[in-house]
Amino acid sequence: MTNALSRLLETRDWLLADGATGTNLFNMGLSSGDAPELWNVEEPEKIRTLYRGAVNAGSDLFLTNSFGGNASRLKLHGAENRARELSRVSAELGREVADAAGRTVIVAGSVGPTGEIMAPMGSLTHAVAVEIFHEQAEGLKEGGADVLWLETISAPEEYKAAAEAFALAGMPWCGTMSFDTAGRTMMGVTSADMVTMVEKLPNPPLAFGANCGVGASDLLRTVLGFAAQGTERPIIAKGNAGIPKYHDGHIHYDGTPELMADYACLARDAGATIIGGCCGTMPEHLEKMKEALETRPRGPRPSLEEIAEKLGGFSSASDGTGDDAGAPRRRSRRRG
Repeated sequence: MTNALSRLLETRDWLLADGATGTNLFNMGLSSGDAPELWNVEEPEKIRTLYRGAVNAGSDLFLTNSFGGNASRLKLHGAENRARELSRVSAELGREVADAAGRTVIVAGSVGPTGEIMAPMGSLTHAVAVEIFHEQAEGLKEGGADVLWLETISAPEEYKAAAEAFALAGMPWCGTMSFDTAGRTMMGVTSADMVTMVEKLPNPPLAFGANCGVGASDLLRTVLGFAAQGTERPIIAKGNAGIPKYHDGHIHYDGTPELMADYACLARDAGATIIGGCCGTMPEHLEKMKEALETRPRGPRPSLEEIAEKLGGFSSASDGTGDDAGAPRRRSRRRG
């Protein structure tokens, strides 16, 4: 492997990914319901600021502002014909910031779900899904992304379609799913199911894992599930900064930088190699995460009880695999 991410992984035993995209952009003035991807051309300096926030906090890689940049999602904003363009610009802005960092920083081209249900349950066919993902992949490739980064996927069929599309684009990739329904994705995939699927793909990802979901505790339980399968492929952990709470008309995530520092080290000890945050994770969280990963010694694989003690309990008694029904439920957190 000669791509930039593989080279970096060969020299490091953990990498710090970035934090939230949406949370940070909303703080910059993005309105709910608007397409963040349009800001790539309308507010490019704000997107550079988003990227610099992660780089300056110490991230080794950051995701481009292209999560909803596929034709299916952009159709909601009358911009379906701009999928390739908006993805290309998101990566071009990222390339600028990464190249000015003075160290190796990976530009990961974010690719989110289509927002449609795949056949046979829905109307989106495999061929059309591949076409949608391929178009976005080509835009990100043109813009200079080092790697494609599939995220927040629920359906295995969609994950497989993206893998095929990325092969057509000739790009290395990583891919995470969101485990938000009692330890499973919305479409019922467990951590064990995902490992099996990933290893059977004709074009497997460089690294795989989980992002978003419920809270950091649940995500780490999923990471433990990946590791239990004995996979040698690098695992990704991108957990939310605490639990979302409604406050003054806004969703606020209650995870402190200190809590996310604990989460980062627990993620590393649970078996994750690429560690970042998802919703609610700000540069101040990333700074504490980096400091903790650099200064705290690696520990033994954490137990579910230890995770619950440090980060708060779990949202469900089981992770969906049927072997941990005694896991502690979510309870009040020590710090919020």
